[in-house]
Amino acid sequence: MSGKFVRASKYRHVYGQVAKKERQYENIRLTNNAWDSNLIKVNPKFISVNWNSSGGGAFAVIPLNEVGKAPDQVPLFRGHTAHVLDTDFDPFNDNVIASGSDDGKIGIWEIPEDYSFHHYTNSENEPKDVQPKKFLTGHGRKVGHVLFHPTARNVLASSSLDHTVRIWDVESGKELFTLKHPDMVTSMSFSFSGSHLATVSRDKKLRVWDIRAEKVVSEGQAHTGAKNQRVVWLGNSDRLATTGFSKLSDRQIGIWDAFNLEKGDLGGFYTVDQSSGILMPFFDDSNKILYLVGKGDGNIRYYEFQNDELFELSEFQSVDPQRGFAAAPRRAVSVKDNEVLKAYKTVNDHCIEPISFYVPRKSDSFQEDIYPDAPSGTAALTADEWVSKKSVDGPILLNMSSLYNGSEPVLKPAEKPISAADKSSSPLPASNSEKDSEKEKIAKVSTKEEQTKLAEVSQTQSSSAANVSGSPESASSTLPSDANGALKEDRSVDKLLKKSSQLDSVNGAEDPSKETSGWDEEDDEIEVVKFERTDRNAADSTKSSSKGLKTENKSEAEKPKAEPKTPDLKSNASSPKPESSDHKLKEQEASQQKLEAVSPATLQRKPEATETKTQATETKTASNQENHLEKETLGAKANPAKAEQASSAPKSLGLKQSVEKLSDLVLQLDRVVADLRQSNLDKDNRLKDLEEKIEQLVKARS
Repeated sequence: MSGKFVRASKYRHVYGQVAKKERQYENIRLTNNAWDSNLIKVNPKFISVNWNSSGGGAFAVIPLNEVGKAPDQVPLFRGHTAHVLDTDFDPFNDNVIASGSDDGKIGIWEIPEDYSFHHYTNSENEPKDVQPKKFLTGHGRKVGHVLFHPTARNVLASSSLDHTVRIWDVESGKELFTLKHPDMVTSMSFSFSGSHLATVSRDKKLRVWDIRAEKVVSEGQAHTGAKNQRVVWLGNSDRLATTGFSKLSDRQIGIWDAFNLEKGDLGGFYTVDQSSGILMPFFDDSNKILYLVGKGDGNIRYYEFQNDELFELSEFQSVDPQRGFAAAPRRAVSVKDNEVLKAYKTVNDHCIEPISFYVPRKSDSFQEDIYPDAPSGTAALTADEWVSKKSVDGPILLNMSSLYNGSEPVLKPAEKPISAADKSSSPLPASNSEKDSEKEKIAKVSTKEEQTKLAEVSQTQSSSAANVSGSPESASSTLPSDANGALKEDRSVDKLLKKSSQLDSVNGAEDPSKETSGWDEEDDEIEVVKFERTDRNAADSTKSSSKGLKTENKSEAEKPKAEPKTPDLKSNASSPKPESSDHKLKEQEASQQKLEAVSPATLQRKPEATETKTQATETKTASNQENHLEKETLGAKANPAKAEQASSAPKSLGLKQSVEKLSDLVLQLDRVVADLRQSNLDKDNRLKDLEEKIEQLVKARS
């Protein structure tokens, strides 16, 4: 095992799967307009597509069951005089859709009951276009985004390039509220209850509005990058998520307290990558999963939102980049297949691919833990009730088990969201508090027992240390008799002592029960500690061995020829010549008497002398290495700040290098500008000289 901690999550293995080719929507002509919107929207019955059409703006609506290749001539929703920039389905009527256009108008459309994308034709067998029910007018410039209210029927929000967000009553066509901004709004999102609206604009400010009071509740600085930003309200909570860019063009995610934006984002921005495409956020409140879809790339990242943090789950990767993306409502998923999200993406502007995200499970029963109650298609309020400041905690919720069983839908109102402040201040139930108090008592008792045991073990260890340094009798006399009796009677201490003795045997420690220490002065020069030699030590050892060979060869040359026949000389041929005077006398006697053998005692002393020398050098180098390591560790312990500075030096060095590079570039640009100015001045002087010469020539001719 790698030792890496893996956070437990029900959605850790969620994966995305693209539908088969025959289940895709082909021969689509997506608009080539560069306006930043999602380009497609979806509900449980239809997909809307911003269409690339001539003769004014139009969009197409495709029933979900009409898959495959579309005909070349298809019915379109025509009525705008300029490009359609955004669309949105009514959450309480699947056949009603709103559109925002470059002509500054908002179109309200109703999809006919007999509508078909492939076969909706007139009497002449030609595709029949759909006309709008009405237009909402009031914006001074293009309408970039439209968004239906999540709890009130027939309430619509629209943002425009005239720096306003307007709230409309769709049924009457009346403008209800106007939220004025200092710059163009690039994204907006309703709260779960629909009482507040979060907006982010080109001035890089994130705002939360009390819609019916037409005032800003909270405002803060958002991402610092120049590109458009997106915002999404994180379901039934008081948290927001934004996507944007840093000054260095890093794609970022931010989590915010919706009513304390001036305090900044919670925990800092999450850096995703350095791609250039805008991140489109989609939040699934049922599973608390945030999906991030990059424009211009094929990746879909998804994170689990928990305790104000985002935990990365996985990533859906594709080689086909997307410009448009849409997520279907929760009531459109396949509950029996454990599908948690049904999404649609555009591919090469000519195809729409369905993507399903699943939780892999073997059980065939209803998975209640991954299918909590979700927003239904029933409105909680009418437009008039909402305008009169009547509020609800959220949309009417649908019990997902009714979709699994195919029974009548069970509806219930939403519960009030629990804020972070309420979580911290809310008391625990009596049973839980009693359990916690009991656990604390048990923990305190256990800690006291452990402390007493540790104290007893430390006393035994101190006594063993006394045994090593001095006599065991004096060491045992230092302990009180009562303590000795208590230690003998306590079995837990015996267990701890057994464990410590086992650890000592594993680590090679000395047994304190012995009367004599194993580390006597007689054994100090015998033990050899083996270390990996450095190049310098290896060189020294080779030099010493070469010297020994030279001296031996010299001594052998002085000896008579009969000496090599002795087996003792052959076995000890590598031994160096000793320097003792006794040995010299013995050699002289041996040469005079012409003995054929040499005494074995002298031959044994030769290797002993060389061994003691090499052992001394090795122990000396080993002790030097140990002292050096001890100094380093002691220095690191004494000065942890220096160690941290040393560890963080490469990071600061990288920053310094980048700053130096930037300063060098600035200096180079200054030099280039100065050179250009000087060359321009030189050109001006030359032109003046030429003009003077021309004037002189003209005067001379005249």
